[in-house]
This record gives sequence, C-alpha cells and structure tokens, in this order.
Amino acid sequence: MKTLEIIGFKRANLGKQQSKELRNDSFVPGVLYGGGEQVHFYAPVILFRDLIYTPEVHEVDLNIEGTHYRAVLQDAQFHPVNEMLLHVDFLELQDDKPVKIDVPVKFVGVSPGVLAGGKLVTKLRAIKIKALPANLPDFVEVNISDLELGKSIKVSKIQPDNYEILTNPSAPIATVTIPRALKSAQAEEARGGKK
Repeated sequence: MKTLEIIGFKRANLGKQQSKELRNDSFVPGVLYGGGEQVHFYAPVILFRDLIYTPEVHEVDLNIEGTHYRAVLQDAQFHPVNEMLLHVDFLELQDDKPVKIDVPVKFVGVSPGVLAGGKLVTKLRAIKIKALPANLPDFVEVNISDLELGKSIKVSKIQPDNYEILTNPSAPIATVTIPRALKSAQAEEARGGKK
C-alpha cells in the first residue's frame, strides 16, 4: 500500500468556533482514534488532495508535532454546497488488529462480450474488506475474461488472498450490456429465421 505523510498540530480548544476559524485559515480539523486515546489535530487542507481525490488507498504517516502514527482515512466530511473539506477521521493501524476498508476494483483480462460489441458497465468501483494492516491490498483484481454479452460478474467470484470480503456476495461488480443496435440486429435475425 502506498504511504502518504500528513503533518498536523494538536488542537487545544475543541468546539464549533475554533473549527470555523481553522477552516477560514485553510486548515482541516481531524481526529485520530483506534489507539490508546483519541488525538484531535488540524492540518493544512492542501495536504489532503492526494489522499482524498484519488481512487487509491493510502496508508497515512500522521506526523502530529513530532509524534508519528500509522493510520488510514476512515471518513471525510464535506460542505453540502461548496464541497469544502470540513473534517477528517483517521483510524490508527495496529499490527494485530484487523481493519475494515474500501479497496478499489481492478479489471484484468478481455471480455468476449465486449469483443462481440457489448459495453462494460462498472457497478462497484470499490469493495469493503477486512484484513490485518500487513495484508491490505492496493486493489482487488477481478478477472472478466469469461464475461459474455448480457452477463454480470458478482462479488462471490473474487478469490480473497489473506483478507475477508464484507461486501454482499450477490452484488454485481460489472455487467456487459447489449447495445441497442446489437439488440435490433439480433431481433432481425430471429424474425428472419422464422420465415
């Protein structure tokens, strides 16, 4: 898993007013939990760009006034109108404690349905898994080389490797849809065959 460093500072005053002042100064308030105690901190908003606006999963080296913590981003809250980052939650990683996290899906192989003129439609971009921090994958590979026209591949087809899949096994990951032109051509063939 890729690592990203975020430098933060401890918060002395917790409350709405101080959080608002921090946001006006281009800082984001946050909290780190999952270890011995909760750590309230703030960090420059620019440091979160590479962490939040990417489909990849990162392990975060959280440097709060010289103390380093290994963590993963658990939640990010945004303003409903201007989409400004309001608050972040981090979960501290411990080697012996499993973590639940969303991991992106990566398709491998070539679908025969796509080669026949179908369109690959992605239904799930990420899958929720549970694993020890050492076993967290960068992505989950899904083989689509036997995906035919009009068929879909489900979560149950994934073979987990040192992790447990928490997403519903019957949820579709991707489907190959039949385009309208191909449907009408098939209908013409069916009508032509009946005469």
